[in-house]
Amino acid sequence: MNLKLVSFLLLFVFLTMSCQTDVQPKAKAFLDLNYPDNSYKQLNTNCHFYFDVNELVKIDQSKNYDQCSFDIVYPQMDATIFFSYKKVNNNLRELLSDAQKLPLKHTIKADAIEVDVYSNDETKTYGNFYEVEGDAASQAQFYLTDSVNHFVTASIYFKTRPNYDSILPAAAYLKKDLKRMVESLRWTK
Repeated sequence: MNLKLVSFLLLFVFLTMSCQTDVQPKAKAFLDLNYPDNSYKQLNTNCHFYFDVNELVKIDQSKNYDQCSFDIVYPQMDATIFFSYKKVNNNLRELLSDAQKLPLKHTIKADAIEVDVYSNDETKTYGNFYEVEGDAASQAQFYLTDSVNHFVTASIYFKTRPNYDSILPAAAYLKKDLKRMVESLRWTK
């Protein structure tokens, strides 16, 4: 009788389970991150330069950098562009060396580092733009100089552990803004 009861219960369980709908796995999908169109305004400083920034950013000078160095913060992306200004004072070679070493610090985690040389004789602006692919801390950075008086650097950082696949859409959005900064930067003195 025990065996009949167990058989009956097993049959009952199988029959009730077969009446339920089959569970289907979710279809593969891509994360859909939508960012607003890049819209720019001119950032005028009391320094020796001006350039265009995204209208969504906040300028943060609370870290007590000198007045011409500041953070360009993207609150909705948890990202920051660290912008730094240095006066050239017979130290251009040292400034160039330091700026060119910075992207090399990311080679441990980077899959590739591409460099674009930027040169604009009309605005007397020269430098390099670096794009970093892979799980590096910074996805893009640049330096610009007039080779005589002024030297600026900027680099993108996210407030998260670097995971290239996850931050790729945000990094691509910020790279456009960084390139706009390069192309729009003008020296005032």
